[in-house]
Amino acid sequence: MGDAAVLVLTQGADTSRQLAEAVLEAVHLRSAPGRPVDVVVGFGGTLVVLDLEDPDPEEPRADLATWAAWLTELVPRTIESSGDAGYDRDSTPSRVHNVPVVFDGDDLDEVASILTTTSDAIIELLVTADLEVALLGFAPGFAYLTGLPASLAGLERRAAPRAAVPPGSVAVAGGFAGIYPNASPGGWHLLGRTTFPLFDPSTPPYSPFVAGDRVRFTVARPDTYQATIPVSTRHSTSRHGQSWLEVIQPGIHSTVQDAGRRGVAHLGVPSAGTADPTLRILANRLLGSSDDAAVLECTGVGPTLRVHADGVTPTYLAVLGASPGAVSPTIDGRSVPAGAVLPLHDGQVLAVGPIQAGLRATVGVGGGFATPEALGSRASDVLAGLGPGPIEAGDHLAIGTPTRPRGHLDAPRLTGALAGPGNDACEITTLRVIPGPHHLTTQHLAALLEGVWAVTVDSNRIGLRLDRPGGTLLEGVATVTSTPMVTGAVQIPPDGRPIILLPDHGTLGGYLVAACVISADLPVLGRLRPGSEVAFVACSLTEAEAAWRTYTRDLDARVTGWHPTRAAH
Repeated sequence: MGDAAVLVLTQGADTSRQLAEAVLEAVHLRSAPGRPVDVVVGFGGTLVVLDLEDPDPEEPRADLATWAAWLTELVPRTIESSGDAGYDRDSTPSRVHNVPVVFDGDDLDEVASILTTTSDAIIELLVTADLEVALLGFAPGFAYLTGLPASLAGLERRAAPRAAVPPGSVAVAGGFAGIYPNASPGGWHLLGRTTFPLFDPSTPPYSPFVAGDRVRFTVARPDTYQATIPVSTRHSTSRHGQSWLEVIQPGIHSTVQDAGRRGVAHLGVPSAGTADPTLRILANRLLGSSDDAAVLECTGVGPTLRVHADGVTPTYLAVLGASPGAVSPTIDGRSVPAGAVLPLHDGQVLAVGPIQAGLRATVGVGGGFATPEALGSRASDVLAGLGPGPIEAGDHLAIGTPTRPRGHLDAPRLTGALAGPGNDACEITTLRVIPGPHHLTTQHLAALLEGVWAVTVDSNRIGLRLDRPGGTLLEGVATVTSTPMVTGAVQIPPDGRPIILLPDHGTLGGYLVAACVISADLPVLGRLRPGSEVAFVACSLTEAEAAWRTYTRDLDARVTGWHPTRAAH
């Protein structure tokens, strides 16, 4: 599945879970080829995600082919040792959760019409169903519930997914029922709503549901049902240590991001992290911080920040855009260069301003931002609502312990990734993809790879939505069993408009994945703004691995010297 993950296709959640447990046991015993970033369970397969960006030098390292060969040998051993019947849950009594639901969903009448029955009959089918939690995935606390009556189980996903489904929505599609824990995109049919608590990131095991639990819906009257306040995942970013930054103006959408979360996809938690990891890595290297240190990722317009520091030692910051001239920061109203180490003293103000090319810019600080962690990361994400979310005026952003900054950053090698309205040159961005893992007809694959697609305005950190007005769409593509997803996956909904998944994507998805953007091109996705034009070109795994080596080699050569440097440099 792309050049950084292996998908083992399975039939059913039990087999997928057995295989995942076998992989994790082998990792624990150090008999696996290495330590993966995540092992994700879905109905359609088990996904092993490898770490290309920052492999642990203490752990063995293996390429994709080695992992694929090892998994090929592991699968028959796992199935033989566990049997084809799946887990025996009879030995563990299942818990029963009664979930009150107000049945007033936007699609209730439409579903009744599709099934040639009444809304009351649909409600009766749901409240009399004995549902079982098959697995968690897609979003934190989202449980795939089996046991629907045959008529409801036969409903396919909507042809075009909604850009945002309200939190607490009770929905059905593809043979399952589910409850959306947070506002998120979704293609299921909405039948009702509930305030039943689904996820608490502060308290293990985080979700009230586990595989094998029973769920029963009950009818709640809107006039008597007392709504509860969902658990908030916003942290107050507070002063910590000797230096901190005060947010004077937050910009349009500025969030603290690092390399993202690892090992939590089985809870339905997205990886999150920087949408353009290149800017994070370069900013941190320029400031002498670790590659995965937290930065501020800015969208559209960057923030204005005031430094608060004790003593005479300056606080070092750096502002990076995707190309020379993409951003023009100022200190106390005076223009300063982007892509340079900027020493600021107590009381000085850094203003990032509008981002002129590309969509995002990055603000790094020596020592990284030391804001609170959630599930092992400081990253904020749109899907799960983890992390503090977009910064707000008055926030205090804590700073970690700084180290000596470097001196010089070479200009980037432009790739045409900055196309879009407002730029001097609107170029077509080429995205290299590895076809699969799901099969497209020859005609559909040709339609994906031929011509130009445009990024639409309803794109975000979850995914880039593409359209081709007047061009050939990929209509008629069937949905698939819910399958683990990776960043860069190119999903094809039945309406034929591709979606490229970004870091906040759901861990599982039911739309066919026609191709995956290669790892070397993932940073480009974070630079595309509405109106940007993209074209896909197929490449091989060998070409993708060579592109990754070139990408990392270029990164290693970009930052040189030590601060301070002579003015001419």
